[in-house]
Amino acid sequence: MARAQTGRFFEDYAPGQVIRHAVPRTVGAGERALYHALYPARGALHSADSFAQSCGLAASPLDDLLVFHTVFGKTVPDVSLNAVANLGYAEGRWRRPVWPGDTLRAESEVMGVKENSNGTTGVVWVRTRGLNQHDAVVLEYVRWVMVRKRDPDSPAPDPVMPELAAAVAPEALEVPEGLDLTGYDFDLAGEPHRWSDYEVGAVIDHVDGVTVEEAEHMMATRLWQNTARVHFDTTHREDGKRLIYGGHVISMARALSFNGLANAQMIVALNGGAHANPCFAGDTIKAWSEVLDRADTPAPGVGALRLRLVAETGEHMTPGELRDEEGRYLPHVLLDLDIWVLMPQ
Repeated sequence: MARAQTGRFFEDYAPGQVIRHAVPRTVGAGERALYHALYPARGALHSADSFAQSCGLAASPLDDLLVFHTVFGKTVPDVSLNAVANLGYAEGRWRRPVWPGDTLRAESEVMGVKENSNGTTGVVWVRTRGLNQHDAVVLEYVRWVMVRKRDPDSPAPDPVMPELAAAVAPEALEVPEGLDLTGYDFDLAGEPHRWSDYEVGAVIDHVDGVTVEEAEHMMATRLWQNTARVHFDTTHREDGKRLIYGGHVISMARALSFNGLANAQMIVALNGGAHANPCFAGDTIKAWSEVLDRADTPAPGVGALRLRLVAETGEHMTPGELRDEEGRYLPHVLLDLDIWVLMPQ
């Protein structure tokens, strides 16, 4: 007799286990248009074939975070349907562009498990890979989630905790084949600032803000086929609220960062990240960035910039401030993301 799926619990994961996720999805110009409708995304490379071609690419690739959300959404039924919290990211790399018409699928390998002291939950580490129709990896990242146990009395597994790099090394960044920014058109891109204008330690207030609406965040989450119940069903939280999908906050912050970082055209690595506090409909998201590092790349005219991208509820935002005196995230901090981006030198 067929039964509805309830998702995996902590006991269902073991290091070395490989999970092939359903359902492959062909992505195209429709996803791009809806992504740009949901977020104030204006990056020229992801908006116009002509601009991308002037930068050495065959056409405009789909937005980097559109690819991330599509791959991430595939993993939710198998990895985080019964999760209490998504705890962090590491070792993320965008390996090659995704073009309209590509078909994406995902698979994850369990890297580690550790039961929590409360005996009712545990942490699971997975490395997820997004692959295209040619079985080429377009994206990979590690994330760890806190997952409920099915039976609190079940024995704890031997803990396995993977060692993860603090950041993706600059020499491991993969620049899209053919990318050449020596003839970059700063007027069409929207800002005159180039890689050399950003000093390590600089903090950029992106100024603008967007208030999150209930319908829009649920539409976005459905677009990525993310089935996590807390984003849709008010009975899954004691406060009766729908939790905003963390990726929605990431994309909003990235889009807001255009004001001050319009030439940060491509995300090529996700070094780390934390969803510091929950976000709900009615919150106004604002963003700021801090320059953490700079690096050359072998591609002509292309530099890499390492950024801390922070999203906060706007009424309390103070660019550059993240934590209190005890090291805890301030209550209005929503997102703390560490990324590498590509810019014209």
